[in-house]
Amino acid sequence: MGMYKYIRNLWKNPQASMPELWKQRLMQWRREPTTIRIEHPTRLDRAHTLGYKAKHGFLMVRQRVDRGGRMRPNITGGRRSKHSRQRKIVNLNYQNIAEQRAARKFTNCEVMNSYPVGQDGNYYWFEIILVDRTHPEILADKDVNWISLEKGRVFRGLTAAAKHSRGLYRKGTGAEKIRPSQRANLRKAH
Repeated sequence: MGMYKYIRNLWKNPQASMPELWKQRLMQWRREPTTIRIEHPTRLDRAHTLGYKAKHGFLMVRQRVDRGGRMRPNITGGRRSKHSRQRKIVNLNYQNIAEQRAARKFTNCEVMNSYPVGQDGNYYWFEIILVDRTHPEILADKDVNWISLEKGRVFRGLTAAAKHSRGLYRKGTGAEKIRPSQRANLRKAH
């Protein structure tokens, strides 16, 4: 059994397999900023599966996202129809929101993919793989240089988390109206 398989087995249930380390990590992550650049991936096996390489041009970012419904601030200024709902209907999953926030923070980089690393009662934590599109080593690497042509892919719904929230991993019966997008399908029908 290779090293990555052992790491993968540990991450199947981290609270049970490494309880003290898990508690220490969450306590430390709560005190850190919302978006923080890290040197190495916490889940090495998952990062390599999703395309991470330990070379110049790759960045790892840990992003914290609040749990609970996406709520609007307290509504003031009279009663109007637009005030009828305090919960935002975002149609994005938490992982996609974390990717977008990291992309806004690191504007010269493109989001390749992401994976979850932890959660408690208040927060989710995701690690996001970012790639510098203009770095010479990235442009020279034939496995990764395709990302230099894709600008704003996280905002266009092209990452794995975004495709999941768009329903693009469903096929067949019940998935007739999701390609190329739900909005495009609705326009085509009228």
